[in-house]
Amino acid sequence: SGAKSSATVSRNLNRFSTFVKSGGEAFVLGEASGFVKDGDKLCVVLGPRGPEWQENPYPFQCSIEDPTKQTKFKGMKSYIAYKLVPSHTGQQVHRRYKHFDWLYGRLAEKFPVISVPHLPEKQATGRFEEDFISKRRKGLAWWMDHMCSHPVLAQCDAFQHFLTCPSTDEKAWKQGKRKAEKDEMVGANFFLTISVPTGTGASLDLQEVESQVDGFKAFTKKMDESALQLNHTANEFARKQVTGFKKEYQKVGHSFKCLSQAFELDQQAFSAGLNQAIAFTAEAYDAIGDLFADQPRQDLDPVMDLLALYQGHLANFPDIIHVQKGALTKVKESKRHVEEGKMELQKAEGIQERCNIISFATLAEINHFHKIRVRDFKSQMQHFLQQQILFFQKVTQKLEEALHKYDSV
Repeated sequence: SGAKSSATVSRNLNRFSTFVKSGGEAFVLGEASGFVKDGDKLCVVLGPRGPEWQENPYPFQCSIEDPTKQTKFKGMKSYIAYKLVPSHTGQQVHRRYKHFDWLYGRLAEKFPVISVPHLPEKQATGRFEEDFISKRRKGLAWWMDHMCSHPVLAQCDAFQHFLTCPSTDEKAWKQGKRKAEKDEMVGANFFLTISVPTGTGASLDLQEVESQVDGFKAFTKKMDESALQLNHTANEFARKQVTGFKKEYQKVGHSFKCLSQAFELDQQAFSAGLNQAIAFTAEAYDAIGDLFADQPRQDLDPVMDLLALYQGHLANFPDIIHVQKGALTKVKESKRHVEEGKMELQKAEGIQERCNIISFATLAEINHFHKIRVRDFKSQMQHFLQQQILFFQKVTQKLEEALHKYDSV
């Protein structure tokens, strides 16, 4: 009996391991303790695809519009403020990038097994250039959509404070900020807030969980590789359209123009119609060159914006998977200790129960990722193909207009 109670599951000696840093180890070993308020409780439920986060009963969206340049310290410091309008309040607030950055930091620390979407990257120079501001606004709009779509992140106090605190009330902003920074339900304590299905059939088969997580790990690796490849291809194709294709079409247009100018040297009245038709064809090719240069903004850029957001998610998952794998390892160790008579069954069962909670949360997060991935890529591919069709219709229209000029020659 003395031997049994003294046995402990080994601690991870790598203090920088995600499993340790996230609080996963402390939680699994039963060292987390804290008072969980009703408002902090998070539920995982069993859905048709397995564990899922309980849906937000009051879903909402939030638009990000009108980036405007503002100043402080009597004009010495400039920054861009974005207008946010959450649908559940209808009240607009203005936020700077640094506010988004603060929120991201809080949430990434608080939720070790949730993929908090990455923000568009910081930029030191050219921050006030129109193209950069427009691109960042689109990136923030995608970020906001993923925040609002997540059943847990959308209802988090820090996020709600960010969306609803009046921009003019500096005191209220600082109070809410301090409250979020003092939140005790982070790290190991975060796992205490998760409630999972109980009763018969609610316990997860650890081998099955391991197999699902391994499958997802292989999926994310492949998706990451293909997203990188698509991003590179789209970038290259966009560059060719903006420079190469435009130049080539306009070269053709210029050659037709030279031909029509040569024909004009013949002063015969009956050839005037032909000269004008060829000159019009030259203009059509010139216009088609411009269409090619403008097109990536309509179809390829939005695809690359989406890929950038998903590359952030894919970068988050190795750490999330590592937390779950660490918990599974502790369960296997504890089972071995029980078999060797070095640990009481009750203690091992506690470890398995807590690992179960981490597994439920991880699988719920994986399910949520797949759900929004299908939604996003469906709508983005539809948009891409619609824009491609419109583009080729415009090109066809230009060519048809040019063709009709020859009817009366």
